[in-house]
Amino acid sequence: MFSYSSIAELVEAAEKSGRKISELVLADQAEALEQRPEELFDKMSTDLDVMSDAVKFGSRKDQKSTSGLTGGEGWKMNEYVKQTGGGLAGTFLNHAIARALSVAGCNASMGRIVATPTAGSCGILPGCLLTMLEEKGADRKDVIMSIFTAGAFGMVIAQNACIAGAQGGCQAECGSASGMAAAALVELTGGTPRQAADACAMAIANQLGLVCDPVAGLVEIPCIKRNASGVVIAFSSADMALSGIHSCIPVDECIEAMQAVGNALPASLKETAGGGLAVTRTGKALKEKVFGKEE
Repeated sequence: MFSYSSIAELVEAAEKSGRKISELVLADQAEALEQRPEELFDKMSTDLDVMSDAVKFGSRKDQKSTSGLTGGEGWKMNEYVKQTGGGLAGTFLNHAIARALSVAGCNASMGRIVATPTAGSCGILPGCLLTMLEEKGADRKDVIMSIFTAGAFGMVIAQNACIAGAQGGCQAECGSASGMAAAALVELTGGTPRQAADACAMAIANQLGLVCDPVAGLVEIPCIKRNASGVVIAFSSADMALSGIHSCIPVDECIEAMQAVGNALPASLKETAGGGLAVTRTGKALKEKVFGKEE
């Protein structure tokens, strides 16, 4: 069984066996959990359905967060794509952004989501994979299998660094989610295990040091929009890896660096709402709007 102590371990095993990382991980997890691979596959299929439902929930025009601070971002993005014929980034990428915003909005409205790997970064993997499924015609089975690769990379990150904003800043949430999504995208489009590792490394490197500074302590501002940025980073990292561009720093070392940076961040920048955007004049005013003036 895998120790999930390094991504290099997963890549090496896949290369030696000539199989996809997802195939090895599914078999490994089935053995570890003493379940049939088909059972785990079916559970992951259900998770994909939950992601799809979250997109629908968050795409409504009247979607509002529980606090009232945010809402309707997914709907606005979709309308923009319709009205402009694709916007600046094109229909495909902007629809992916819309899906990410919708899932994050669903979370802010206390809807049902899949934390991938956290609720704060829940829109990145669904935004990427559902767009591949619905707009690129990716095979549903392959999409589901790619989530096993994303999950395996996430397990390594969680073991060697962290995935919680309270521990490592937003780099630990959106950075991890982007890395996981980038790896899944590479596998989904026929890339090699080593390219998946490179994509994950580049996605993490491009969000290294990202702080966690939720306004009013709520997972809304700037969290929802960071999911959109995470989607773009995932796609660009996957495309770079698929083109043959390598990460100069191996992915496992990128993860180590993320952990070191997270440890160096002050508590005010780790989900405490004590720094960054949370303590701007507007950030404080929004907090007062939701919770009232402090005594």
